[in-house]
Amino acid sequence: MRTPDNSGARVTGAPSAGPTTLRTLLTDKLGWLGLRSAQILLALALVGVIIFILVQVKLVVIPVLIAIILASALSPVVGWLRRRGLSPIVATWITLLAAIVVFGSIVTLIVLAVENQWSTLYENASTGIDQLSTYLTEGPLAIDATQLEDARNAGIDFLTSSQFGSGALAGVSAAGEFVTGLVLVIVILFFFLKDGDVIWAFFLRPFQGERLQRGRRIGRTSVRVLGGYVRGTAIVAFVDAAAIGIGLAILGVPLALPLAVIVFLTAFIPLIGATVAGILAALVALVANGWVVALIVVGIVVLVNQLEGNFLQPVVMAQSLKLHPLVILVALTAGTIVAGIIGAVLAVPIAAVGWAIAKTWNEPPLATQPKLA
Repeated sequence: MRTPDNSGARVTGAPSAGPTTLRTLLTDKLGWLGLRSAQILLALALVGVIIFILVQVKLVVIPVLIAIILASALSPVVGWLRRRGLSPIVATWITLLAAIVVFGSIVTLIVLAVENQWSTLYENASTGIDQLSTYLTEGPLAIDATQLEDARNAGIDFLTSSQFGSGALAGVSAAGEFVTGLVLVIVILFFFLKDGDVIWAFFLRPFQGERLQRGRRIGRTSVRVLGGYVRGTAIVAFVDAAAIGIGLAILGVPLALPLAVIVFLTAFIPLIGATVAGILAALVALVANGWVVALIVVGIVVLVNQLEGNFLQPVVMAQSLKLHPLVILVALTAGTIVAGIIGAVLAVPIAAVGWAIAKTWNEPPLATQPKLA
């Protein structure tokens, strides 16, 4: 009996191995993973190039960012004045001049306080340094006096060296950049306060429909988050500075007012600002008033920070900044690496705005949107 020849028959159900093409290589699992990895690397490279360019022109970028944040914080004042019948330019001038007067008054008070108490602090510091030297040479550590003398001579040699002179010249250059940046901030802030809504509308002119609505949402969200962050931080910083400053004044610590202002300024750097200000106040108290007063100052700083973190900040900052402490720490580190102290101050509000924009990016358009103050 002859068996049929099935050699030419097609086996049903068996996958047909087609030719390998570029499309099949890019659409299988490994190809999809490669494409996504390349897209991520390209995006990271693009972000790195943008950051590099911005750092090169930071003399312009930083004043613009500071002006945007300040304009967001001061926009309710301008809006209130305009609703009272004042023209935009008059309302802007009143707000800007009032802010300059307040800032100038604070700087003047600091200079006068430092000038009046500097001699006392210098004498106390000299006495404290002598006591510290005596303790190091005659106390339990028993450090050789020759070593202390060598350290003092090394410090004197550095102060008289060319390296210190070049550092001083760099400081003069930094002072010039600071003045230039301050002038730019004032000028840019004036135009943002006067024509901020017009400027944003100009950037949105190429968009229509949903993209236009999204752009308007981004503008409202940015102003709300930045303004709320600055105003809330300023309130918390003022309470901290007043409490710590009053405590320092009662204890008789020199430079109580400048230290209170430093507490106010460092409060704009989350997590580490209060710690730095507390350490500085304790060191001044240690040099000028001794160990007991320094420990009391540390207790006051810790108490004020605990009251702020547990009671005041959740109420004031509840709607302004909702970021995990780890995100804040990463933002602080990145901002400090890119732009130093200014970067540390600007990093957290920028991160907060970015997160707020991400949350409102795909919100459905509303028929009625709340207007900015």
